[in-house]
Amino acid sequence: MTDESPWLRRFHPVAGTDQVVVFFPHAGGSASFFHPHTVDLAPYVDTLTIQYPGRQERYRESLVADIGELAELIYAEVAPAGSEQRLVFFGHSMGAALAFEVALRMEERLGRGPERLFLSGRRAPSSERRPETVHLMGDDGLIAEMLNNGVTDRRLLTDPDTLRMILPVVRNDYRAIETYRPDPAARVACPVTALVGEGDPKCTVEEAAAWAEHTSGDFDLEVFAEGAHFFLVPHRQDVTGVVRERLARVPAEMR
Repeated sequence: MTDESPWLRRFHPVAGTDQVVVFFPHAGGSASFFHPHTVDLAPYVDTLTIQYPGRQERYRESLVADIGELAELIYAEVAPAGSEQRLVFFGHSMGAALAFEVALRMEERLGRGPERLFLSGRRAPSSERRPETVHLMGDDGLIAEMLNNGVTDRRLLTDPDTLRMILPVVRNDYRAIETYRPDPAARVACPVTALVGEGDPKCTVEEAAAWAEHTSGDFDLEVFAEGAHFFLVPHRQDVTGVVRERLARVPAEMR
């Protein structure tokens, strides 16, 4: 696995380690969202961030509006490294669903997946489905949704040229995650850490805790008080601290 791939961004190369944390961004997100988190981890572990098609330097490429198809494409990029590097996946929201799907494919096809999954701000596949129709809204509704997430710069949403670039990406990703139908019985073998904001309207603490049903390995839950869906922004250092602490728990036989 190399950062020469258009799918992967390496912001802070770390030499002398075979352990790599791979970040999977949220719907509408890009690799740069996780740049601050990679800064925190750079002294300790190598990091890569997935760059989905259709955004930033990949803006000319076709968008992918199906989680299964996107997971297959990402699997093709990261699977070859499964026997050479110690992979750890961290996904937020839509990225958590993708991280889980890629891990499933690695374990089923290669017999070896990531050492651990960090699944953030996403309800477990066994949780009760909710009606979600953001991708069917008009542009005004989509813009309102972006403003409500608390991380979108309002100035971007007042520029017509910028809106023409980002609205199709956001709508595409919401379509992908809102039409996603996970297997409610799917399970990975690796340990799972679920992370959730106490006030997240998109994923309750109970829905995050249900990830325990989807691993035969160890499971733990981190709840961030006064945190909404994007709790990992104001709680960034707490989140990266959790990652560092859990990585220290990797069993010796998996090193």
